[in-house]
Amino acid sequence: MSQPQPEPVEAWSAADWRARAARLSPETRMFIDGAYRAAADGAVFPTINPATGTPLAEVARGSRADVDQAVAAARRAFRSGAWSRMAPRKRMEVMQRFAGLVEAHAGELALLDCLEMGKPVGGLIGFDIPCAVANLRFSAEAIDKIEGAVTSTAQDAFHFVVHEPLGVVGLIVPWNYPLMMACWKLGPALASGNSVVLKPAEQSSLSALRLARLFCDAGGPDGVLNVVTGFGEEVGKALALHADVDKIGFTGSGAVGGLIMEYAGRSNLKHVTLECGGKSPQVILADCDLDAAVRNAVIGSYANQGEVCAAGSRLLVEEAIHDAFVEKFTAQTQAMYAPGDPLDPATSMGPLVDGGHQRRVLDFIETGRREGAALAFGGEVPGHLGAGCYVEPTLFTQVDNAMTIAREEIFGPVTTVIAVRNVEHAIAVANDTDYGLAASIWTRDVRTAHRFARAVAAGMVWINTYFDYDAATPWGGFKRSGNGRDKCLEAFSQYTQTKSVWMNLS
Repeated sequence: MSQPQPEPVEAWSAADWRARAARLSPETRMFIDGAYRAAADGAVFPTINPATGTPLAEVARGSRADVDQAVAAARRAFRSGAWSRMAPRKRMEVMQRFAGLVEAHAGELALLDCLEMGKPVGGLIGFDIPCAVANLRFSAEAIDKIEGAVTSTAQDAFHFVVHEPLGVVGLIVPWNYPLMMACWKLGPALASGNSVVLKPAEQSSLSALRLARLFCDAGGPDGVLNVVTGFGEEVGKALALHADVDKIGFTGSGAVGGLIMEYAGRSNLKHVTLECGGKSPQVILADCDLDAAVRNAVIGSYANQGEVCAAGSRLLVEEAIHDAFVEKFTAQTQAMYAPGDPLDPATSMGPLVDGGHQRRVLDFIETGRREGAALAFGGEVPGHLGAGCYVEPTLFTQVDNAMTIAREEIFGPVTTVIAVRNVEHAIAVANDTDYGLAASIWTRDVRTAHRFARAVAAGMVWINTYFDYDAATPWGGFKRSGNGRDKCLEAFSQYTQTKSVWMNLS
């Protein structure tokens, strides 16, 4: 099967993207057992373009009946063995073709995520889609590298351990990186031989629906990848409570993650892995390369409109360089991030996902003012962008770690600077949070960096960098940031189970 060539999306202008957006006619029906179909009761819901406030399409609104159909299709496919017992290298070939099709349809997939949740197309083409492809390819390449074990036994016995797929996996993914997060979880789940029911966020359904067809086009058997669109309290809850679902992989809020664990306990004790966000510190010490630290701190704060689970939104700056850091950070932000039309490849910051989230972020900004933090810049809705759900990049100084804006995950372009005396004080403040997803430190002293990396309670630690990424590195956190890991070989252990086989040879 030949692979189509990637679209030349890097050369597309804003006019090209807008013309393609005007012609877009996305698939809006859910995908079950290899075919698109309407919701069982015919219900739909609107999906809205947050850059303009206008409706994009009416998407099928799933219910428990649709989840039942999707799970039944996934179970049939799993039991048939068409995928679960496919020879590893054959499954690898399908996954590689799947990755190639995602890459070849980059423009179409970028457009879907851009229009549904406001992500700038430049970031989608430059980061989201390459990362999605890389993770699918990494998972494909790992298929024949996952080995069992033969243990030492007496001569009259033979014992071995094998890894087997769990069965039917429910994947619930967020709206901030719709395509990329879906591929992070689909990669190991599918590569391990499971069948999947994918539930995208209701704000961002369209790219998931396209992914499902691309998987089948790559040679994936019908029923192995199903997509049920709809609301969390309807589709997500039904999936988490379903007695024939063997595992839920979830990324989203801690409150919903807690409900999923509860539903797993109430149903069949299904496996659950959760990634539930963070309030990640970036420690900036006086001996650092200040210009490099500032640039990365700005990216860690405002990339993807600040709608990032690992956003480094607590800047713990040593007192000796506090004022110089704030001055440089302000100038660097102005140079790098300004809200604009997400269909323009030059735009660095799009709207927030919807009006409700925009109001939530603005409420946090007002709370910061009320609690006594100093607004260094931003804090408003840019007036020149019409009805879009925009918020300016915002920085607060004179922040105490007890303030709401220093403790709650805002999930928007709002960052705080907290002055610290030294690295010991920074470690104490960094760990004074319910979350533990990520952290970074900027220092020229390798001993200080190593001490911080050992002492900070975070699943990911960056030293003299932030957001560096590879498909082989684990992604996940400590404490209320959840459990389990995405990407990496460890993820395969969370989509398989071990079977111990003992043979009596006497």
